[in-house]
Amino acid sequence: MHAEALNRLNPSEETIQVGPMTITFLVTGDDSDGSVAIFEMLTPSDVQLPAPHSHDAYEETIYGLEGVLTFTVDSTPHAIGPGQSLCIRRGQVHGFANTSGAVSRSLAIVTPALIGPEYFRGVAEIFSSGAAMPEIRTRLMELMRDFGLTPAPPPAAS
Repeated sequence: MHAEALNRLNPSEETIQVGPMTITFLVTGDDSDGSVAIFEMLTPSDVQLPAPHSHDAYEETIYGLEGVLTFTVDSTPHAIGPGQSLCIRRGQVHGFANTSGAVSRSLAIVTPALIGPEYFRGVAEIFSSGAAMPEIRTRLMELMRDFGLTPAPPPAAS
């Protein structure tokens, strides 16, 4: 392969609509020999996704571009605004919500690149299937496990 083919802007640009969120992949594991995946998340206000989970095989770093997105990591909320970053280490349970009243735009960097557009295409397919919510949850949990995400158990009742 020629060097020009290897070095290009946004080599894997693909936009995937996942429910109310828009995910735009910029770099995949195929582009980086598995070292990094980079995608942008456009999250409308009043959205809480995904189900709390962890991953044991990769780190996920979130960088705020616009608006505020709140990641809860191991029960501690972190409001990430423009110019702020948060590294979510392997094994940390996390999820996020946009309760800011405005759209949030964030960059996600996954190292190594063990998750890519295939996962988000699968999530989009599940949400657009027309299935009832219990089936959606079951299928989503299976997909998460298939891609190395461990769904967190529901919080204990107090």
